[in-house]
Amino acid sequence: MNVAWPLTLGALLFSIGIYGVLSRRNAVLVLMSIELMLNAVNVNLVALNAYLRQVIPVGQIFALFVITVAAAEVGIGLAIVLLIFRNRETINVDDVDLLKW
Repeated sequence: MNVAWPLTLGALLFSIGIYGVLSRRNAVLVLMSIELMLNAVNVNLVALNAYLRQVIPVGQIFALFVITVAAAEVGIGLAIVLLIFRNRETINVDDVDLLKW
């Protein structure tokens, strides 16, 4: 198996996620970009596990942990965004200055 194609796909997805985090102002789109970055990590883990053909599927096990962390991040992140929207009536990242003095 040629491992270059899945790793290139993972790098491309990660780059798109980084661009989304750095350029977006909407908090929901930032969370979606973080999810895209975590999925890129999963693609890389599974591709390297298939390439190395280890006895124990370590890459797949780590991918399951990443999926679990991503699910928790979505739940907590969306709850925080909803609370900020209720208080400030905006989800623009630049307008949220709750911790400023």
